[in-house]
Amino acid sequence: MTDKKHPIPLKRGYSRFINFIHFSGDLTLLNFAFFITYLNYIGEDLLRPVNDHYVFLHLAFNLVWGLLVMLINLYDIKRVIRIERVVWDLIKATILHALVISAFIFFIQGYYYSRVQIYVTYAVFAFLILVWRLLFLWFLQYYRKTGSNFKNVVIVGAGGAGNQIYQFFKKNEATGYRFVGFFDDKPEKSIYKDQIVGRVSDLLNFSKKTHIDEIFCALPLTETKKIRELMTFADNHLIRLRLVPDFRGFYNKKVNIEFYDQVPVLSLRPEPLESLLNRFVKRSFDILFSGLVIVLVFPWLFPILFVMIKLSSPGPVFFKQKRSGRDNSEFYLYKFRSMQVNRDSDSKQATAGDPRVTRVGKFLRKSNFDELPQFFNVLMGNMSIVGPRPHMLKHTVEYSRIIDKFMVRHLVKPGITGWAQVNGFRGATTDPRYMLKRVRYDLWYIENWSFLLDLKIIFLTVYNMFKGEKNAV
Repeated sequence: MTDKKHPIPLKRGYSRFINFIHFSGDLTLLNFAFFITYLNYIGEDLLRPVNDHYVFLHLAFNLVWGLLVMLINLYDIKRVIRIERVVWDLIKATILHALVISAFIFFIQGYYYSRVQIYVTYAVFAFLILVWRLLFLWFLQYYRKTGSNFKNVVIVGAGGAGNQIYQFFKKNEATGYRFVGFFDDKPEKSIYKDQIVGRVSDLLNFSKKTHIDEIFCALPLTETKKIRELMTFADNHLIRLRLVPDFRGFYNKKVNIEFYDQVPVLSLRPEPLESLLNRFVKRSFDILFSGLVIVLVFPWLFPILFVMIKLSSPGPVFFKQKRSGRDNSEFYLYKFRSMQVNRDSDSKQATAGDPRVTRVGKFLRKSNFDELPQFFNVLMGNMSIVGPRPHMLKHTVEYSRIIDKFMVRHLVKPGITGWAQVNGFRGATTDPRYMLKRVRYDLWYIENWSFLLDLKIIFLTVYNMFKGEKNAV
């Protein structure tokens, strides 16, 4: 990245105003939503005096929002962001705001407030703030691509980790990181020799001629002395230093760092569902979603499927089988029976053209209707709507012996559908290589869970049901 890419003068700064812009915009939309719904509530009588109770409620709306955004760091927005994280943070903030206001009204016994007006206020506000935030982030990314609001960065260490972060800067200009050059003591080993501007010891003189905002240190962790000197240099010259440790030797690239007193501890696998709040959100959604399916779908669909299954072959309507659940605990999984009753059901998976599958069973499997009873498993708490698919006990034992990290799937509840399934890894898993790919998708889901990701998987599952899946047998 050179100055030739920026025909207009490069503009620095303004990052310090972004949080203020966010807060001002949010408050404006909150007040707009409150006033517009209040005017609709009072109707045509616009000239009547403003109700003092609503003036008090209006002040509470603003005060609570201000306190909440400080408590949950809503405006702690990094240059490298995930849109789903921004959306999820907004949802959490809005829900928390609604809960606090509801508790406040209950505490003061505010029976005189219109519940409809308050509900509509939150609906309007949630829509407006989501649109506003996404539009602002889009504008900010576009603004940075033009060469504005940038930060000058250098990379110390032109090895593997340094090369990766350099490639990230080249591919993501919207982050506003303007790469200035590499500093490395072994330039002859670098694949980007033309981007090396000096040795590590040259950084001081270079910084006197070119302003540096951030240093990305990609030196091996064994270079303790150089890293300490770099930290001291950055502190003394008001430059922010970021360490880029080389974790390419690990299967999972994401790591979390925690401090036990003054001792840094790296966790090689982030687990969003270890958060009590995230588990509460996921479980609440599971109960609501499975409850709606059981109440709205089962009463009319079950009698039809009952007759079809009974006519297709003798045997029970439901099929139950022990599967491996969270923490490798055993539970009974329920399905509509799609096979003839046989002795191999607990050891042999269904494959394409399997003679055990009945005609009705083929329809049930293709349409995913055979999985419907698992909504009772979800309601009972041994499954979730979304998660890694549970396997037979026999297969858990077999695959755990030949596939590394297979058991990591059991850190969360199994699901009716999952990230692996919507990416084409559904059906029989007779080939260990196929199972390995499925496991990789399951691990990615565990490490990157979000409520919006669950909604996306559910949408893709429904879409695939109508489109048809070649792996469904």
